[in-house]
Amino acid sequence: MTTFADLGLSPKILKALEKTTLKLPTPIQVQAIPHVMKGRDLMGLAQTGTGKTAAFGLPLLHRLLDIGHPPGPRNVRALILAPTRELVTQISDNLTIFTKGTPVKVLTVVGGASLNRQAMALARGADVLVATPGRLIDLLERGDVSLQNTGYLVLDEADHMLDMGFIHALRKIAKHIPLKRQTLLFSATMPKDIEEIAGTYLRDPVRVQVAPPGKPAEKIVQGVHFIPNGDKAKLLEDYLKKHPGEQALVFGRTKHGSEKLSKLLAQWGFKVGSIHGNKSQNQRDRTLTEFRNGELDVLVATDVAARGIDIPGVRHVYNYDLPNVPENYVHRIGRTARAGAEGNAVAFCAPAEMGELQAIEKVLKKQIPVIGGAPWAADIVAAAPKPGQNRGQRPGGGRPGQKPQGKPQGSRPEFQSQAPKPQPKQGAKPARPMGGGGSPTRSGNTGKPRQQGQGGRRG
Repeated sequence: MTTFADLGLSPKILKALEKTTLKLPTPIQVQAIPHVMKGRDLMGLAQTGTGKTAAFGLPLLHRLLDIGHPPGPRNVRALILAPTRELVTQISDNLTIFTKGTPVKVLTVVGGASLNRQAMALARGADVLVATPGRLIDLLERGDVSLQNTGYLVLDEADHMLDMGFIHALRKIAKHIPLKRQTLLFSATMPKDIEEIAGTYLRDPVRVQVAPPGKPAEKIVQGVHFIPNGDKAKLLEDYLKKHPGEQALVFGRTKHGSEKLSKLLAQWGFKVGSIHGNKSQNQRDRTLTEFRNGELDVLVATDVAARGIDIPGVRHVYNYDLPNVPENYVHRIGRTARAGAEGNAVAFCAPAEMGELQAIEKVLKKQIPVIGGAPWAADIVAAAPKPGQNRGQRPGGGRPGQKPQGKPQGSRPEFQSQAPKPQPKQGAKPARPMGGGGSPTRSGNTGKPRQQGQGGRRG
């Protein structure tokens, strides 16, 4: 059995690890750490919750400890880029633990915090800077930070950075970093764009992979419940009451809808908080701290929390709204079953979301078991009011041989859709299944769903 000491890490780092819950390295750490310590560029592919931060952080810190003198003013030795403020904070917190008792200095820069205060912190330089792309560009343009002596670049959650539109920011930042550097790229999925980025920024990289890209953790029990949109809140209440005191993450599609749902759950007596783009950084940090400390049982969030938030106590994930980007489903449910634990993930599917469900199952390469209701028939899907703009009418249907979803359950007026819910017609014929082969699939939208814009240049 491989230990951290077997990997050749510095005694100072090993001593810091003794005070953490990390006892043995995970598979991605066993594979990645030796290559990083040798100075190789690396592409790491691993599902969420597998220990990617330590996989790049520990060997990076090991190499920095060998330098022996502080960085120059405004200089950065190692740059770690991440797509969200929450992920930046989490990476920084972990690295701070790993560097306890060493002279290594870790700083963070994110949007939503004081730009001048961040510039002052950078005045003496940093061994490691963890940043969102937008805020880093602000500081570069002001001359508050220099990357001319940066020898290490880490791109964490690279696929999410692309989803959030940070590709131009990455190109701009890369121009400030010397070509002679070590570059590490970590991603949970492997779209074509990531292959192109790897070819552009990495030199002869080692590729390590511990699970197929897009595959969720094995110990997550998944299920889908077909439910009219206006009845989702009542159904969520029923599920939450089944596991009192156990922490749950609830994902919504929009900032407004997530906040409205959070307030409704609070009225119903749940200890609940919310994080989304309309919350200030201080509000988001405070809510996450309360959730992590067990003061809140339920956290309602948009996809801003789908990546990198490591809260071991989360046992349940509810996809109240299905994501428009199918890969985000994998990242959402990856917030449970962390580090080998078990977890449950329930998806709510309204008629207008059959296309999203089909896209998710295509990424998973399997169907999600039905645990409530029945797949919506094609005419129900076609008549359903579509959330958002420019989504268009879409065909849809259920699995062959299954009874179409019937009369909707009773809904609470506080959270009911304003549009009338279509009623299923008697004898509605399910749509023809897609493709060949033995396993039937749901029918739905065959076009690419419109992506919900969560990100922006300001990190």
